[in-house]
Amino acid sequence: MAGSPVAAAVRTYLDHLTVEKGLALNTLTSYRRDLRRYLAFLAANGIDDLAGVSEATVTSFLVRLREGDADHPPLSSTSAARTVVAVRGFHKFAVADGLADLDPAAAVKPPTPAKRLPKALPLSDVEAILDASGSPGTTLALRDRALLEVLYGTGARISEAVGLDIDDLDLLDGTVLLRGKGGKERLVPVGSFAREAVEAYLVRGRTELVTTRAVGGALFLNARGGRLSRQSAWAVLVKAAERAGVTLDVSPHTLRHSFATHLLDGGADVRVVQELLGHASVTTTQVYTLVTVDNLREVFATAHPRAR
Repeated sequence: MAGSPVAAAVRTYLDHLTVEKGLALNTLTSYRRDLRRYLAFLAANGIDDLAGVSEATVTSFLVRLREGDADHPPLSSTSAARTVVAVRGFHKFAVADGLADLDPAAAVKPPTPAKRLPKALPLSDVEAILDASGSPGTTLALRDRALLEVLYGTGARISEAVGLDIDDLDLLDGTVLLRGKGGKERLVPVGSFAREAVEAYLVRGRTELVTTRAVGGALFLNARGGRLSRQSAWAVLVKAAERAGVTLDVSPHTLRHSFATHLLDGGADVRVVQELLGHASVTTTQVYTLVTVDNLREVFATAHPRAR
C-alpha cells in the first residue's frame, strides 16, 4: 500500500499540513497515525486509489473504529471523531488539490461525544468548604467566605463573581445583578447565608483592603486593593477545599454545578434553573437532570423492597 496512489495522496496531504499549515508536531503525529490506520483499512478492502473510495467506505471505517478489530481496541466517540476529522480533511484536500473528483467523506459526520455529567459535590462537602474559607474574623477570610457563598448561593460563573461591583448588590431586596456571556444581564436572588457573608465582608473586611489603588466600586478586592482576579478567586476555592479535606477536583464551576444540581434535587423546575444559570437554551440546563435521575436511581435501588 506504501506505493499506491492513495498512499501518495496521503503523503502529499501530510506535507501540506507540515509546510503550509504549520501544524504542531503532536497534531501532525496524530494525523499521521490516524491516516495510517485509514490506509490499512483501505488496503484490507482492496482499495488503492481515491476513485475506489465511496461514502460507504468511509462509513464502514467509522464503524470499524467504534467496534475495534484484532489489532485495535474500540475507540471512544471522542477518539473516533478525531480520526474521522483527519479522514475528512484528507478527502477535502484531495478534491481541492485536483487529486480526486468527489469527496466521499463530506457527508460522514464524526460521532458526537457522550455528554459528560457535571460534577456536583454533596451538600456536606460544599458546607465544609464554605466553613474552611480561612481564619475566622480575618480580613481575607471574610472576603473569601463572601466570595464562596456568592458562587454557591447564586450559581455565578467565576468571571461574573469577580466582575461584581458593590452597586450590583441589593442586599435589602436580596438580589444581585450578574453580567454573563455576551453582555447578557440577569437578576438573581441571594440567599440569607450569602447576604450575611457579604454584609460582614463589606463592614469589616473590604474597608481594610481599600487603598488609593482600589478599582472603582469592585466588590471583591485583592490584598493590594485591586479587583480580585479569576486566578486568585480560583486559588481561594482550591485552598478552602484542601483545608476542608475535600479530595475531589474542585473548581469554581464545581460550585455552579452543585448549585444547579441541589436546586433540581430540591424540586426546582428546570426552566427556573435555566434562568438562574443564564443559559440561553434549556437544553444546556437539562444535562443536570441526568445527575438527579442517577440520584433517584440510587435512592430507589437502596430503598424500594422490590428494586434489588
